[in-house]
Amino acid sequence: MFPDRQAERREMVEAQLRRNGIRAERVLRVMENIPREEFVPPESRFLAYRDDPIAIGCGQTISQPYMTALMTELLELTGNEDVLEVGAGSGYHAAVLGALSATVVTMELEPVLAKLARESLARTGRDENILVVEGDGSLGYPKFAPYDAISVAAGAPEVPAALLDQLKDPGRLVIPVGARAGQELRVIWKRHGRIESRTATACRFVPLRGEEGWR
Repeated sequence: MFPDRQAERREMVEAQLRRNGIRAERVLRVMENIPREEFVPPESRFLAYRDDPIAIGCGQTISQPYMTALMTELLELTGNEDVLEVGAGSGYHAAVLGALSATVVTMELEPVLAKLARESLARTGRDENILVVEGDGSLGYPKFAPYDAISVAAGAPEVPAALLDQLKDPGRLVIPVGARAGQELRVIWKRHGRIESRTATACRFVPLRGEEGWR
């Protein structure tokens, strides 16, 4: 059994998410129920419900709760989608996506983190519809393409062509794009053979590494 930190999760949802403009009730409910502390290193669990990214090893972080909520809300998931996530990290964002969609393939370049994600998802009972794949997420995962939605949790110098190719029509992609020091979070739609996009906010993510990321 996990220690009951429901009150902290409820406070996170109210003070960090709802108060800062997150309106998707399905996203808020899911984040109120998933134990974020189980996806961070044991020594950092006291930080789990602060609105900050947390180091998880290999130079990577788990995103702050607000950014996880915003990216998920922007995908507008209804529960029927097949989702690709790039940058599994510890598996927390995949757990959120998995609770809101039909299937999730989450990719992680670092073997240590891929193992951590699998263990964390299994330990929290969130692995039933989530596949953790070790590999170059900038190239996507063609085996199960196309995807209704794609979420990228690392900053890219430009939108990887491979991810656009693997996005369904219609489909939606959320990705940070820009310099290493800072990016803009873009929402990209594919519909009727055309690509449209808008910027949701400024952000700062760890770099997307791989063939179509930062070398």
